[in-house]
Amino acid sequence: MPELSVVVASHERPVRLRWLLNALSRQTLDRALWEVVVGDDSRSLNSHPLADDGTLRWAHAPAGAPVTPGANRNRALALARGRWVVFTDDDCRPPEAWLDQVWRAVQRNPDAVIQGPIEGDPEEAVRWHGPYPRSLYYQDVPRVWAECANIVYPRALLERLGGFAEDMESGEDTELCCRARALGTACVGEAAMGTYHAVQESSLLGHVRAARKWQDLALLVRRHPDLREHMVLRAFWKPTHTWLPLALLGFGVAPRRPVSLALVVPWATRRRRRHRGLRGRLRHVVELPGWALIELAEMVALVRGSIQHRSLLL
Repeated sequence: MPELSVVVASHERPVRLRWLLNALSRQTLDRALWEVVVGDDSRSLNSHPLADDGTLRWAHAPAGAPVTPGANRNRALALARGRWVVFTDDDCRPPEAWLDQVWRAVQRNPDAVIQGPIEGDPEEAVRWHGPYPRSLYYQDVPRVWAECANIVYPRALLERLGGFAEDMESGEDTELCCRARALGTACVGEAAMGTYHAVQESSLLGHVRAARKWQDLALLVRRHPDLREHMVLRAFWKPTHTWLPLALLGFGVAPRRPVSLALVVPWATRRRRRHRGLRGRLRHVVELPGWALIELAEMVALVRGSIQHRSLLL
């Protein structure tokens, strides 16, 4: 029986999923110690080499079943046999020693939830130069959000928790960890257990359309109100959202008026600058109106979620 079960929830990303499986096939950890279980809507997994020796198994969603991230993960969890469950996403691509580091981490903390850091995939670093890229980056672990892109749970704990909430489009990974903490489970970070996340080119319209999924974060804080301690004024999901209304007012004022700059500066200075040098600063300024529109779409989704779930989050 494997010690580690790598569980992946995938939805409409067959190429990305293939890249993840290829990266897993190159892991240096003895393959007898681990398996991969995918919950997805793909029908091409049996052609992957990891399936030849039984390392890879999968669970497809039956017709009419929910396809939320939590539901997909629960379907895969039902097949997991390892003592520890290692979660990652279909848009991640781990380095070759990733599972080696996971194995060392669970030996040191066998009963804890263990989170590793995430950074942009170096093979896709050039995409950071696009105007509106999408990726995931964090180095300080563990995080209260407990993202499932790179985190390990004891399987016995997951069985005790009953798995993921299946009624959420987002925040289901945080919700699971909140319940684990409520049981007194230790959550630790492992800096050496890092992995890579895709850097995807996107558009302004793509970001705006994707923002709707965040409305279920209001349901998350309704179920776990202690999360508000990690938010600005206990109501703002992102620090930049706090200053966005003033910035939008500034963008609407005639640009030649000094007051417009004064209204935009508090929000703009909190936006992380991605480009270097003088030209990078100019480009950052040019891109600011687009990012303001993206954050407005996020806040609109959160307002809708606040009304739906009767829990204020902006």
